[in-house]
Amino acid sequence: MKKSLLAFVLAACAAVAGAQTLPPPEIAAREYILIDLNSNQVLAEHDADAPAEPASLTKLMTAYLVFAALRDKKITLDQKLPVSTLAWSERKKGGSLMFIEPRMTPTVDELLRGLIVDSGNDAAVALAEGVSGSVDNFVAEMNRQAQAWGMKHTQFKNVTGMPDPGHHSSARDIAVMAAKIIQDFPNFYPYYSIPHYTFDNIKQDNRNMLLGRDPTVDGMKTGYTEEAGYCLVASAVREMPNGKRRLLSVVMGTASKTARAAESQKLLNWGWSAWDDVRLFDAGKAVATVPVWKGTSAQARLGAPGAIYVTVPKGEGAKLTTTIERTDPLVAPLTQGQRVGTLKVATAGGTPVASVPLVVLDPVPLAGLLGRAWDSLRLWIK
Repeated sequence: MKKSLLAFVLAACAAVAGAQTLPPPEIAAREYILIDLNSNQVLAEHDADAPAEPASLTKLMTAYLVFAALRDKKITLDQKLPVSTLAWSERKKGGSLMFIEPRMTPTVDELLRGLIVDSGNDAAVALAEGVSGSVDNFVAEMNRQAQAWGMKHTQFKNVTGMPDPGHHSSARDIAVMAAKIIQDFPNFYPYYSIPHYTFDNIKQDNRNMLLGRDPTVDGMKTGYTEEAGYCLVASAVREMPNGKRRLLSVVMGTASKTARAAESQKLLNWGWSAWDDVRLFDAGKAVATVPVWKGTSAQARLGAPGAIYVTVPKGEGAKLTTTIERTDPLVAPLTQGQRVGTLKVATAGGTPVASVPLVVLDPVPLAGLLGRAWDSLRLWIK
């Protein structure tokens, strides 16, 4: 099975740190993390697992579950949703708003724009009620999803990110949510690059300042409360010689709107300048062809369903070495996607870079009785 973004992020593969040629910059943030989403390696982090108030970064999970409901056809983008008194009452709490009212029936598309561009707490409540029937049901689903992704430092108490006892997350867990949106919903991710949105004659700008400053930044989300400080998840993609390369940064607890943008920009710039992506193998290409016993085929191709990238310090790509650890003997039946080995990548000096699961690319059914008997004898002699 393909190793997911989540698995790599949770593993925190901050590899090759000892080989770095350019140290990370000083980042004026309470917690932060920088991840290369091509290789799924953590390039820099500080207190990334510390429990912290996530503020409106909470709405990444809110949006993910709405996207999932759209994917599963539980709702549609043009579907109109009622605005409850509960959603309208968010304006009494002092947070960000889309400014919907009970007399309105905004569409899911309008509410998503209000949620993502305006960071509207009222939009979050209206969407939660529209998807799950109640905010409480939706919050329960948020926590189930967080648990399924292994987000050990996250507990949701609401859909907005407003201060609530026990409502907390971490920089790494927030990176997981952002990465899952990018991975699972590329068709909905463009919502995060919308520069401004006008609803009911009220125009609001996207609070992500990097959208207007850096053309490579195409998302994602800001957050602020007094306890959380100023927070920003930023994602940027650049066209490189071996294809597009995407970086994801999370900064939490900065001092101002300008600071969260500046510190995020520092991390992203360092990621581009200090590190290279190396494409080791294309998607579906065999990394190794190995013997199989008791199967209809004498050999099996091992590889990874997706392209294999690793991220290394600038200039280190030509010095990489690879080794394969695999099951031996490999005995049929083998199913497509079955994990049977590991590709280990290291620098010339032996510093680990990455460890990538190897799977069977083509199924190998069990051979007939005679074939199995012959291979049993050969294995016994071996």
